[in-house]
Amino acid sequence: MELIGRYLQGISWDDIVTTSIRIMLILLVAWGVMLLIRKGLKNLEQRLLEQGRKEGEPPSEAAKRVETLIRLVRQAALIAITITVGLIILRELGLDIAPILAGAGILGLALGFGAQHLVRDVIAGFFFILENQVRVGDVAVVNGTGGLVERVNFRTLVLRDLGGVVHIFPNGTVTTLSNMTNDWSAYIFDIGVAYKENTDQVMAVMKKVGEELKADPEIGPLMLEEPEIFGVDKFADSSVVIKGRIKTRPIRQWAVGREYLRRVKLAFDQNGIEIPFPHRTLYFGEASKPIELQLLERYRPDSDPATPPTSGSAA
Repeated sequence: MELIGRYLQGISWDDIVTTSIRIMLILLVAWGVMLLIRKGLKNLEQRLLEQGRKEGEPPSEAAKRVETLIRLVRQAALIAITITVGLIILRELGLDIAPILAGAGILGLALGFGAQHLVRDVIAGFFFILENQVRVGDVAVVNGTGGLVERVNFRTLVLRDLGGVVHIFPNGTVTTLSNMTNDWSAYIFDIGVAYKENTDQVMAVMKKVGEELKADPEIGPLMLEEPEIFGVDKFADSSVVIKGRIKTRPIRQWAVGREYLRRVKLAFDQNGIEIPFPHRTLYFGEASKPIELQLLERYRPDSDPATPPTSGSAA
């Protein structure tokens, strides 16, 4: 008991009380900072959800995207505050935190070199989600590969092409990203008609087909406006090409475009408008006559049927 008494007498109770009060204040400040961060993240979540709703994003996809983003920010803030508060408390207890900071710096540098690709992918994925560049359900072309976006993660972007093949791209390796279904989509068409056709009449028929398609109860709601007929785009080898565009709701351009082309073909048939196909003439050189002339000479009434055909004849 005497030894314990001497030990207790050697303790500076004033320092213990002061240190305890400081630690409590540090914890109280950290708790207040976390409350402010949570409140700020909640407001940010509501604004992002409202922004997604205004942009026409499906509520489920918007909620999933925002939840993932907010969860990552919350976890990062919690880890940063925990480490900072822990180091401050250790210093208040009289421990030298300089070696700890130096060791943490060396460890962070080693992890940075070893996991630089992982860090790059996560940072790129964070901005993909934050800026809402691409969403689940979009049709996108990533690094030249097109497909339906199935998942947008912090590390990878997952596409599935028309053949069912799944393509996985680390976010840090995405150099080009083309979103074909952001806000609205468009179907571009090039329709060729024969040179003998009146292009004004052809465009009038195409415009009428577009008006009827917009009035259709099934296809019309998928279209944002009537088809735009830009006019004659070029003179091809065997046709005059007329270009146009149909603006549709996201990912609906192919269904609307196919139906429009089907109706245009029927309308051209009804109005006698020719859709040409390439023609090719065969020529056998100067030593032989054209095949049409050979056939005419062979079957002339005054020709001798017993005469053998000339060299180069098709007989």
